[in-house]
Amino acid sequence: MPESEMLTSGEFSRRARLSPKALRLYDQQGLLVPDEVDAVSRYRRYRVGRLADARLIVWLRRLDMPLADVARVLAAPAAEREALVAAYWEAAEAKFAAQRWLAARVREEVSGHEGAHRMTQEILTRDVPAQLVLTEQRHVTPEELPGWIGQAMMRLLAAADPVGGPAADPFVVYHGEINHDSDGPAEVCVPVDPARAAALTAPTREEPAHREAYLRITKAQVEFPQILSAYDAVSRWLTAAGHTAALPPREVYFTDWDAAGPDDDVCDIAFPI
Repeated sequence: MPESEMLTSGEFSRRARLSPKALRLYDQQGLLVPDEVDAVSRYRRYRVGRLADARLIVWLRRLDMPLADVARVLAAPAAEREALVAAYWEAAEAKFAAQRWLAARVREEVSGHEGAHRMTQEILTRDVPAQLVLTEQRHVTPEELPGWIGQAMMRLLAAADPVGGPAADPFVVYHGEINHDSDGPAEVCVPVDPARAAALTAPTREEPAHREAYLRITKAQVEFPQILSAYDAVSRWLTAAGHTAALPPREVYFTDWDAAGPDDDVCDIAFPI
């Protein structure tokens, strides 16, 4: 049929594989508005050409895409739609990976703490020399934290470029708890060459030499609240080994975050002792 041919709502619903209820909902949400509405009977009619968007809505909803995201895909030019769907699915896969890990930890917890014991067995120690670090500190909520870390890290890495870039792996220090009841503060640190400190413009401080206990985790495990299990595991190890924390805990990021997949190692949860 020509794309301009009109279909009743019932026929359009059948061809699009949408229930009449869903078709009414998408009309109300502005996703799939009828091309004609009879002024007297209120019967709705749709052009045949609208079937492509209707079927796209069906597919996107089968991916559990929220209606607000579906609306963004439909409103985007055809050349940009693929990137929007890819971005949504990448975020969904990261969420599923995090939930899979969390579900495994919960199962181990309720079965007798076997998972916590295994995480404790994976903790290692290392010596960290004194470092001069570029620093940026802020009070943040759990929701604000990931975005702020990324932005602060980019600012500090840019500030480190004139002196040869970072001299060691960047890290984030937590001077206070960050959860739904506490906002830190957190501090992003980028180590730099102290011999070139005179050329620096960003704030710096001295990080003292120390020994630290650490647990390596994946990108999926970094998600809140999953990451709290890693902190708990290192804390339990410290108690069992008779150690106390000498400095605030931190997260050491040793790889390209954007290039890493959900199951790739990206971060060490470290406690100076």
